[in-house]
Amino acid sequence: MPTRENAHETQPTEKTPALVVKRIREAILDETFKPGDHLPEVELSEKFEVSRSPVREALLALEKEGTAVISPYKGAIVKPVSAAEVSDIAELRLALISLVLKPAYRHLSPADFDHAYDLAKRLTRIKSAKEHFECNRRFWDIVFGKAQRPILREVFRQLEDRGTRYEPLLMELLPPETRPHQREVLIEIYRKGKITEAFRAFRKMYLEIVDEVIDHLKSQETGDSPRRVP
Repeated sequence: MPTRENAHETQPTEKTPALVVKRIREAILDETFKPGDHLPEVELSEKFEVSRSPVREALLALEKEGTAVISPYKGAIVKPVSAAEVSDIAELRLALISLVLKPAYRHLSPADFDHAYDLAKRLTRIKSAKEHFECNRRFWDIVFGKAQRPILREVFRQLEDRGTRYEPLLMELLPPETRPHQREVLIEIYRKGKITEAFRAFRKMYLEIVDEVIDHLKSQETGDSPRRVP
């Protein structure tokens, strides 16, 4: 039996592939690693103070979700961003949101709406990509959690993880002074029970943001000067 003194050594540590995945995502969010950058196993192992085995597992998990690309003999890189991927992620996100709004509404309390609205307001002021990512996840967890559709919630989270690479770009293109308030608009209308109207208003504003990102990425791909966001 383990003694009290060494019991902590027998417990699972946080130095697991899942934690390494989280740390790599955080490094992408703070732009320590940018799209196209290499993710060398040795460097990551030293940086996170783990063996190369969990790092290798973490990189495989990131490749599976679409955050990294692993090539034979070349190793892993942060997957480059693309306009096509932004469009696909946006369409899937909107489809999932449309599926959960109605079932979620029956279980959302006034306190839930207040919490979601507070998070929505906070998201318009945040400057950190990491903080924005985490706050946005909490916002959607309220809605998807109340919908009681676990598969939809799981798929939505996977899309959020895949979209990690775009958060720093969003912070650059949409600073607080010009950032749309699409989540606030959603909650303001949604809490009145006008579900279709709420989704329509959110969708319109959300797609305007998506178009801005796509225009910017396409200009990067063609070498043109990116159009300034109004």
